[in-house]
Amino acid sequence: MRLNKCLIANRGEIALRIMRGCHELGLKTVAVYSEVDADARHVHFADEAYLLGAANPADSYLNIPKLIDAARRSGADCVHPGYGFLSEVEDFAQAVIDAGLVWIGPPPDAIRLMGVKTEARALMGKAGVPLVPGYQSDAQNDADFVAAADNIGYPVMVKAAGGGGGKGIRVVYNPADLREALAAARREAQHAFGDPRVFLERYIEHGRHIEIQVLADQFGSTVHLFERECSAQRRHQKVIEESPSPLLTPEIRAQMGAAGVEAARAVGYVNAGTVEFIASPSGEFYFLEMNTRLQVEHPVTEMVTGLDLVKLQLRIAAGEPLPFTQADLSQRGHAIECRLYAEDPRAGFLPAVGTLLEFIPPSGLGVRVDSGVETGDTITIHYDPMIAKLIVYDWTREGAIQRMDAALRDTVILGTTTNLPFLRALINHPAFKAGEVDTKFIETHLDELVAPEVPPPPTALIAAALHDLTHGSAPDLPTTGTARKPDPWARADGFRIGS
Repeated sequence: MRLNKCLIANRGEIALRIMRGCHELGLKTVAVYSEVDADARHVHFADEAYLLGAANPADSYLNIPKLIDAARRSGADCVHPGYGFLSEVEDFAQAVIDAGLVWIGPPPDAIRLMGVKTEARALMGKAGVPLVPGYQSDAQNDADFVAAADNIGYPVMVKAAGGGGGKGIRVVYNPADLREALAAARREAQHAFGDPRVFLERYIEHGRHIEIQVLADQFGSTVHLFERECSAQRRHQKVIEESPSPLLTPEIRAQMGAAGVEAARAVGYVNAGTVEFIASPSGEFYFLEMNTRLQVEHPVTEMVTGLDLVKLQLRIAAGEPLPFTQADLSQRGHAIECRLYAEDPRAGFLPAVGTLLEFIPPSGLGVRVDSGVETGDTITIHYDPMIAKLIVYDWTREGAIQRMDAALRDTVILGTTTNLPFLRALINHPAFKAGEVDTKFIETHLDELVAPEVPPPPTALIAAALHDLTHGSAPDLPTTGTARKPDPWARADGFRIGS
């Protein structure tokens, strides 16, 4: 089957990443956008673009009928959901298929089976995939949970049955706190996923979050592309990812990869997906969940395998077989990804909206930047405040850490608060350099990682003032005709450089 035009049902760096893969394979691309994204990079980069609606995601990027209508009007023959928004929504996948379009993702049934965490656990248990001891039941009364927790042993995790992304999770160390944690997790789960059901898992102390990238074609061939470690997290959301994991031995890596393949086969999986595990310091590992989509951190896998996952997704959806077997695949070198956010670590990582007065990303050998914004763009309250993903590669982990530190140092951002200093502190922490990071690492070392606020140096203030002069508004400049940069000498506010 020949695919010709792909609608990308997403925005920002996600949409741009998918578009680049499409263009390399000769596919035309269709962007969709909300009113506040009318001038976004992904809109200009696409071959054509369609307005969905207002900034509220429910009126735009989460509106299935509007997305299907845009696909039909554009003449697209396939839809890629990216990651986030509707990428793991069974109804969207089915709507795309029902519209006669090719869905760049797994079958709707696989999304459904893996979307409800309790059902996924039961299915993985039958497939022989290792499971964390836990309790799941349609009976959601507190008394049963209390009895189950006593049997499992504390600490336990209360987790939302219908979601992910760190929502609806509570860690309970004391039996007296369980009922309150159940109530809080249910409220959060209902708000985030429309499903208040929860379940229990034993909390693995000093656990490591390690995931296996899997690929499956339509002919029964399934392989894994090794692991990514994502243990550096804040509020159960990933901050830094790397491959290979410094924890795994070759033997455990092979076992975990095989378990990931079995998990994918158990649900009849096709296309790219990720099987997530929690590992103990001794290397024992247990199934957590399966993400039925491409992951934000997929570039680190691309770096160490030399494969383009988006192009492979498109080829699989077009009906092509995988061009390799497991024996053909190997990891080479080391890759690390940092998520650069407009957020304030000193204020509990709250999003920090604002206009990017200057954004100069790093460059150089072994440095990759995936970003959906540029100088002059505004980080709004409406969407995820990610500025960029910085990905580096080197032959050794030590070399990759040094390269990431240099990349972070060379990144220039003016106009909003970011987590850049926090990332540098994290990447240079002795425990991180030693590969001794578990999922509680940031919480444990937060005071060391979050430095006191330091006033910007005079040079930064001068640079900001010059930027405002050369790029800001000038009341006596014409407002019609050909757009051009304002002339600082034409300003009527009495300010002159060097005066």
